[in-house]
Amino acid sequence: MPAPFDPALLRRALVIKLRHHGDVLLAAPVLSALKAAAPQCEIDALVYADTAPMLTYHPALAQLHCIDRDWKHLGPLAQLRAEGRLLSGLRLRRYDLVVHLSVHRRGAWLVRLLRPRWSVAPRYTGRFWAGSFTHFYPAQSHPQRHTVETNLDALRALGYEPKAADKRVILIPGPDAETRIDTILAQHGLERGRFIHLHPASRWLFKCWPADKFAALCDALAHRGWPLVLTAAPEAKEKALVAQILAQRAVPSAPTLDLSGALTLKELAALTARARLFVGVDSAPMHIAAAMGTPTVAIFGPSGDKEWGPWNVRHRVVASQHHPCRPCGRDGCEGSKVSACLTELPVEQVLAACEALLAETA
Repeated sequence: MPAPFDPALLRRALVIKLRHHGDVLLAAPVLSALKAAAPQCEIDALVYADTAPMLTYHPALAQLHCIDRDWKHLGPLAQLRAEGRLLSGLRLRRYDLVVHLSVHRRGAWLVRLLRPRWSVAPRYTGRFWAGSFTHFYPAQSHPQRHTVETNLDALRALGYEPKAADKRVILIPGPDAETRIDTILAQHGLERGRFIHLHPASRWLFKCWPADKFAALCDALAHRGWPLVLTAAPEAKEKALVAQILAQRAVPSAPTLDLSGALTLKELAALTARARLFVGVDSAPMHIAAAMGTPTVAIFGPSGDKEWGPWNVRHRVVASQHHPCRPCGRDGCEGSKVSACLTELPVEQVLAACEALLAETA
């Protein structure tokens, strides 16, 4: 039996989240709650390098360690050296606690190598996994519970109940991002709180609303006098979706700023913090908007809005009421990469959500 967990004995702790951007951002409350439980503790995190902007500047974070996904392309020897440097750096920290927030097998190996006094992870199959950690929490929570709460179950498994004040998702853009966005907005005559930010794309296209419908929504919002700012990741498929939306606008001359592929994640956060409203699909930018406190209209298809919806912010979730199969969690209908619950979602339903949230937060 492991020794009873005592936050007062913690000197250093490591939180591991090896997933995508939105997943890492929604793990941020674990840092806050753990710091509240053990103020004297230095809390580090281990994430993939491309997701690091989701946690940098977090007030509870002491050090941020990163795994570069490109290490595997360096060749066996170079990859081994990179992994060795990472492990050496982690060992130097002498962690008392490791909190592993996924079923990534690397977490089990690291716990065995780092040998913390306490370690917690989702319950998973296999003797190797079961023998690696001292505490476990359910890998899959109830579909009506948000992912933030599921992540915090790791601390509940240790016997600590997070306080409501520590459940906020914190994302700090930083001074460089703030300055660049202020400069861009000034150059285009856009004022804080006087424009709408739309991010139509996702890395998963089966989560996206069709371009013609997003174009119609843009026209309707522009007709109501709202300047628009569109963003997308640098990936070609996301920029192509924004290009299709702009090409299908009935009012192409309406004030619209296209920043697709032009912003870092920190700059995206600074931009959305200055918007009057955010409109987007289930994606990391939607979670970023919520973290920045921007009223959010989130368009959902096959993914579950109860688990992945905007957290702790004024919002509206727009989803089909005519497809009882959703949320199915599939990559489109019958694996087609196209989701009928999104392609058939009417523009009027999304526009109504925008108007209601604009009026509510006026």
